[in-house]
Amino acid sequence: MSPELTHPGSVRSAAALNEQIRALWMRSGGSLSTQERAEYEALVVKWAAAIRGEVIEAA
Repeated sequence: MSPELTHPGSVRSAAALNEQIRALWMRSGGSLSTQERAEYEALVVKWAAAIRGEVIEAA
C-alpha cells in the first residue's frame, strides 16, 4: 500500500501541499483572485490536516 494512503499526514504530503500553496502565490503575483482565494483556502485546510496527522503519528 502507498505510504500516502496509509499515512495521510505524512511529511511528504504536507510538503507537497506547501509547495502547491507557494506556487499559487507565485503565479498570482501576491494578489489572489476570488477563485485563487478559494483554492488557497482549500489547500491550507488540507495542509493543516496533513500537519496534524504528522504530529499525531509522531506522538
